[in-house]
Amino acid sequence: MSNEQLVMSNEQVAKSKTGKIPSFFIICYLLFIICTSCSVSTLVADALTGQGSSSVFTGDSDPQLVGGALPFAIKMYEALLDSAPKHQGLRLVTGSLFVMYANAFVQGPAEMLPGEEWRLRENELKRAKQLYLRGVEILYGALDLKYKGFSKAGAEELQALLNKCKKEDVGLLYWAVAGGMAAYSLDLLDFELGARLPEWSMMIKRAYQLDPDYNGAALDEFLLLFYASLPEMMGGDKERAKEHFKKALEKTGGASTGAYISYAQAICVPAQDYDAYKDNLEKALAVDPDIDVSTRLVNIINQRKARWLIDNAYLYFSFLPIPDNY
Repeated sequence: MSNEQLVMSNEQVAKSKTGKIPSFFIICYLLFIICTSCSVSTLVADALTGQGSSSVFTGDSDPQLVGGALPFAIKMYEALLDSAPKHQGLRLVTGSLFVMYANAFVQGPAEMLPGEEWRLRENELKRAKQLYLRGVEILYGALDLKYKGFSKAGAEELQALLNKCKKEDVGLLYWAVAGGMAAYSLDLLDFELGARLPEWSMMIKRAYQLDPDYNGAALDEFLLLFYASLPEMMGGDKERAKEHFKKALEKTGGASTGAYISYAQAICVPAQDYDAYKDNLEKALAVDPDIDVSTRLVNIINQRKARWLIDNAYLYFSFLPIPDNY
């Protein structure tokens, strides 16, 4: 029996009992078709991941709504990926969704929890790390499919493979590095992840060579944090971080909430420059979230973080008074 015939027969059963098709059955039918038909899976995957795909999540103005919907979306993409495991677009979207969800809706909220909720904070940060690594595994899987042995390559072999990478691979390189370094930042005692820093350095630098304007200023914002956070012996360079900060602002017309926040945390806090810290966070708050609909959600989430960082600046600057209700 074909998928269509099975759906029709089940429709008749559902209608005979209720007079209409319950939404639960509709969802089941959709998932059944997606998961049992390879050709349909590929068509759906192409539609969801191809050029011109919707910014229904990133363009939303309600973080709580999106945060509640993303887990279902991620599982839907995983179901599609199970049926079309070699689909590059699906791997990029699924892997990047894991990284985005972990950052915006697990790690971010956890870091802003009050001190008395330290146990929940710790558990959520562990969960964020695991979500990051799930995304990284999917993204590396895509790179392995295109460039055999990519994930296990030594330095010389990896450089040779990176030289073969094309502009279309920048998304995979960027999200794999972003997820890996985010996971490591949550557990600096994970020496296996720490040992991969040189590998990630090679990957993100190659991504920037291939497409310095990927997703607007995404790579400049990332490299700002990358160079500012690492010690010099591991490739850190505050001056290069500042250069990427300037480039991010140039590319966005001064509307990069992420760049302002990263500069405040990665440059101003170590320098104990509170005035510059506050100034950059206020600039992030002054950005109109609607200036670019495709990044509206990111700006709203970033501005919540900026407000929290201003209100809790005493945690980062020892000379500021501690609130009475701390």
